[in-house]
Amino acid sequence: MSGVRGAVKANGLSIGFGLLFLATLVGQALAGVAEFNDERLGEGLPAITLARYLTSSTFGVDVMENWQSEYLQFFLYVFATVWLVQRGSPESKQLDEVGPESDEEQRVGEHADADSPAWAAAGGWRTAFFSRSLGFVMGGIFLLTWSAMSVAGWAAFNDEQLSSHQDPVSWLGYLGQADFWSRTFQNWQSEMLAVGSMAIFAVFLRQRGSPESKDVGAAHALTGESG
Repeated sequence: MSGVRGAVKANGLSIGFGLLFLATLVGQALAGVAEFNDERLGEGLPAITLARYLTSSTFGVDVMENWQSEYLQFFLYVFATVWLVQRGSPESKQLDEVGPESDEEQRVGEHADADSPAWAAAGGWRTAFFSRSLGFVMGGIFLLTWSAMSVAGWAAFNDEQLSSHQDPVSWLGYLGQADFWSRTFQNWQSEMLAVGSMAIFAVFLRQRGSPESKDVGAAHALTGESG
């Protein structure tokens, strides 16, 4: 049991947020089907089951439009913080460290440590890819979820078109619709606001014990240091 407790403690952040994710996804599904059925009953249509709602385009587009914006946020932040800095923020590198840094500073190739990941020491395309793998994965997931959102949104849009006795549109046609871009931008703007706010707030505010914050007694101008 001590081994299990130790594993849970060592991975508490990922486990905790994984459980919160599942709980909120369930909550979204239950609230979503209730709202959807209220609308159907108001239109004189029969209610649908939770299982049917979970496979509907309505639920799919609501989930995907949130996921894609979150991964866009991380994708942009991973790449932006290579080149952009913020004086006094623990979310930023030091002001004189703009750019990808040297092989020695990044401990790659001949500068790798004995316990460095194998691809960090391999050199060539493997090190080049591994050096950017976090951004690649975040960007790839963003593109996949954004594509999924467009397909689910297209299906939901055409359902509304048909229910209003209007002609459905093609997928490419949907990409030019205000519905698609409204769903997209309303999520993107909130993510950009949240990231920008965090970078600035962390200059002047503190959270004791958090690695996302500077030490409580650290100077406001101290950059790239966390507690």
